[in-house]
Amino acid sequence: MPKIFVTRKIPEAGINKLHDAGFEVEMNPVDKVLSKEELLHYLKDGEYDAVLSLLTDKIDADVLKGAGQKCKIFANYAVGFDNVDLIEAKKIGIMITNTPGVVSNTVAEHTFALMLAIAHRVSEGDRFSRAGKYHGWEPMMLLGTDLSGKTLGVIGLGHIGSRVAYYGKKGFDMNVIYYDIKRNNEFEKEIGAIFSETPEDVLKKSDFVSIHVPLMDSTKHLINADRLKMMKRDAYLVNTSRGPIIDEKALADALRNKIIRGAAIDVFEHEPAIEPELMKLENVILTPHIASATEEARDKMAVLAAENIIAALEGKRPPNLVE
Repeated sequence: MPKIFVTRKIPEAGINKLHDAGFEVEMNPVDKVLSKEELLHYLKDGEYDAVLSLLTDKIDADVLKGAGQKCKIFANYAVGFDNVDLIEAKKIGIMITNTPGVVSNTVAEHTFALMLAIAHRVSEGDRFSRAGKYHGWEPMMLLGTDLSGKTLGVIGLGHIGSRVAYYGKKGFDMNVIYYDIKRNNEFEKEIGAIFSETPEDVLKKSDFVSIHVPLMDSTKHLINADRLKMMKRDAYLVNTSRGPIIDEKALADALRNKIIRGAAIDVFEHEPAIEPELMKLENVILTPHIASATEEARDKMAVLAAENIIAALEGKRPPNLVE
């Protein structure tokens, strides 16, 4: 009977899927992120056929080799896979999979939750009310800005970025411009989006900028001090992709000095640590990497990770093989 190791508690939908396929499932007995040493300990002792890993697990060369010759696949319970050494995995012959697509709508919704909250100063208003500062309606109190009619700039038009653009156009009648390494003529025709040749062009023209690119060497600190200065002074920045894409110290400086009006971010450069200067500011919203945190999305992620494992151990090509 194939044995699967799951590095942390995930929804039962995925575990049940593996059990129904006749697999033995062993879970990390403590619901916490395993250190590299702890993960290697479990893998070396268990002789597993597959590992269902999380984005918080650093799957480097040592871990991949430590999994042993029986291990056929590491199924990442995440859309991203920047936690995995893909080059080493290919050398060893271990398949790597992810869970794309199933969280696109959920993350896009959270992106707009952040966008609306920062534009309408929802978090500030909540803190203001809880602090007992609300003494009656005032015409100039906590003025924000509308989304409707504004320009939404999307950097990265993948599954999630395209949904954000769609919601912006269809839901809020925003003007949509985008940058991606590949132009999407069909999408442009569908919603009237306008392609920009560079990220800089998007930053200069947008009232709201939403980041949706994968983390790679080329995208680390894509948003830095120089690029923040290119944005409109009344613009907002939203990031639900990966933390290191934004230089957090530069962002804190830009927000403090009113170089941009506000920001809302769900991911951080050095997770779980957050730049202390950001936490002092009123014009930023910080959520703890919860953009995909709905019951529906997390269930779908668990099932998809299980399906990747089942396919691999049945000698088939996993539906979401990362190559």
